[in-house]
Amino acid sequence: MISVDSYRATVSDLLGRSPVTIVPLAGATGLVLAEDVHAGVSLPPFDNSAMDGYAVRAADVAGAGPERPVTLPVADDIPAGRVDVAPLEPGTAHRIMTGAPLPPGADAVVMVENTDGGTSTVSVSAAPAAGTHVRRTGEDVVKGTLALAAGTVLGPAQLGLAAAVGMAELAVHRPLSVLVASTGTELIEAPEPLRHGQIYESNSVMLAAALRGLGCRVEVVRSVVDDVGEFRAVIEPKLAGADLLVTSGGVSAGAYEVVKDALSGQGVEFGKVAMQPGGPQGHGRWNGVPVVTLPGNPVSVLVSFEAFLRPALLSAMGHTDVDRRRVRARLTEAMASPRGRRQFRRGHYTPSEGEVTGVVGPRGGPGSHLLAAFTQANCLIVLPEDVTEAGEGTEVDVLLL
Repeated sequence: MISVDSYRATVSDLLGRSPVTIVPLAGATGLVLAEDVHAGVSLPPFDNSAMDGYAVRAADVAGAGPERPVTLPVADDIPAGRVDVAPLEPGTAHRIMTGAPLPPGADAVVMVENTDGGTSTVSVSAAPAAGTHVRRTGEDVVKGTLALAAGTVLGPAQLGLAAAVGMAELAVHRPLSVLVASTGTELIEAPEPLRHGQIYESNSVMLAAALRGLGCRVEVVRSVVDDVGEFRAVIEPKLAGADLLVTSGGVSAGAYEVVKDALSGQGVEFGKVAMQPGGPQGHGRWNGVPVVTLPGNPVSVLVSFEAFLRPALLSAMGHTDVDRRRVRARLTEAMASPRGRRQFRRGHYTPSEGEVTGVVGPRGGPGSHLLAAFTQANCLIVLPEDVTEAGEGTEVDVLLL
């Protein structure tokens, strides 16, 4: 069997890195910056007021206080956005708003709360030092310096900074387009009533949600019957628009394994990975398009996504932090695991106040069909290949979901 780590590397190598594309800021949320961004302007681009108040020369109000206010004539009014600001003459004040440019000659701002708010003259009852409530040019970012480095994940703050330094669009790693296909003659879709021997299809719903959560574009083909000709006829025409095909079901060792039958000899290899659940896997290229084939049981699908697809897709789209957070925790009950396989069990992790390790307990059994237990889990408990039993209180690795 293939090791988990080896197969993870194989899937990652299959995808490579997504192309770079230029997108407007509004379409860049969650994407990864592909090129450095250097500031086209300084931030702030000019000295400006940090408060609503009065621009003054600090020397003109030295010694001012509640008992000995200083009165100055108000020579000008400076709202935010004004571009024709006159110099401040000695012995005068300019009323100024937050963000408005500081007039030449001024070196401090008295906030309005420390004045009488006058418009022709103002009584100042505080003595600010030079530089008080003044935002200096380039205090945040200096023009020409690096504002955002390639590899940055673009969230609200990053996009705000890009806009502030004059960017209207950015070079990013393009989101991958993923074609998802679920297979099985037994699958039907709600609200069609179930007949004996049928089940409602859920794998494509889970995979699509997980993929969209990473920022991928997803097209779904649900419930392809176990017929090789029909599988090829339905899926092959859609490959041209896909960066990746992900299938679920039809890859095991029994009869009617439609994915294995359709893609064997077409550039896709099948084998078993040393893990539980999720052993049967396949990977390769079909008509030049990368293909990853997953088992059919729902827990196997989600565990396989976490173990292989999630890190590979994130890496392909430019992310460097592709792994789930890993912590150590003490088991609240004993667990068993098959020798030679890495077990991923659904679990619930609780941090322990004041201690390095928390506690974790399994949710549901090891069965790959027990989907309801996954909804109660916030982690995967990982037991290594050489561990067959882990007693209560044993420290184990936990992947936080």
